[in-house]
Amino acid sequence: MATPAIVARNLRKQFKDMVAVEDVSFTVPAGSIVALLGPNGAGKTTTVNMLCTLLKPDSGTASVYDHDVVSDAAAVRRSIMLTGQFAALDEALTGRENLILFGRLLGLTKPSARERADELLTTFGLVEAGGKKVGQYSGGMRRRIDIACGLVTAPKVVFLDEPTTGLDPRSRQEVWSLVERLRDSGVTILLTTQYLEEADVLSDNIVVIDHGRVIAQGSSDELKAATGASYCELTPASADDLPRLRAAVADLIPAGGDDHAEEHSVAVPAPDGPETLVEVIRRTEAAGIRLSDVAMRRPSLDEVFLSLTDPARQGR
Repeated sequence: MATPAIVARNLRKQFKDMVAVEDVSFTVPAGSIVALLGPNGAGKTTTVNMLCTLLKPDSGTASVYDHDVVSDAAAVRRSIMLTGQFAALDEALTGRENLILFGRLLGLTKPSARERADELLTTFGLVEAGGKKVGQYSGGMRRRIDIACGLVTAPKVVFLDEPTTGLDPRSRQEVWSLVERLRDSGVTILLTTQYLEEADVLSDNIVVIDHGRVIAQGSSDELKAATGASYCELTPASADDLPRLRAAVADLIPAGGDDHAEEHSVAVPAPDGPETLVEVIRRTEAAGIRLSDVAMRRPSLDEVFLSLTDPARQGR
């Protein structure tokens, strides 16, 4: 069995009277993308800081490629890269000069730093921009060069803290493509993000943290399946048929079970999946109701997140 890239076991961290992380355990397989999700103040950043050796856990253990974050912190730091929400770049230097500077600071010789800078500019599609000062870069270009600076020494694990915060949709897509390429090249990525769509698109697994504890983990599909069943969304060709449509499938909708319905459609819970879809189509045909659209839907990751972190659900 391959060595996991990151293993966290019962991590706990307290600041005076505030418990930031109560009990966090999860494993990140090598070469995967794992997203860390949670409300503000849930303990995500504190967890990442412990894994990056910036904070010592009060109890519990964590390792990066079998290097303990406390007893072997130097080896952990040699294996990782951490990128925060804001680019740590010198705006007076060009992109290439920033890369060379990072390489020199990390111990590369001048020729090696220049060679590595050129490699990264090519990989990140920034060859033309490499000669421009970073102060002239767009938000997406700044984020890409920032991530590139962290890859000068080819880390095994990359921690990305909200890498697309403040970026426009096109720049966000560029960073997503970059993150996927890193994963495909064998780099392990732990991602914290406030964009649920980002976690849905990029991550192989998701760890949800709330009040300092892991409250759920699994793939996006697994979390969606565990949080709520699929449902059929039916849209009649004529809005006048909505009352008849609701009547035709009324016994399939439990009290309060039409939460997903829109004004122009009817949502029918589909615990049996396609079998429910076949049944509702049979009923609408029998009733002579024409449909403009019929589709199987699953809960969105937004709905999963809201459900998992709902105080009422957790008895708070």
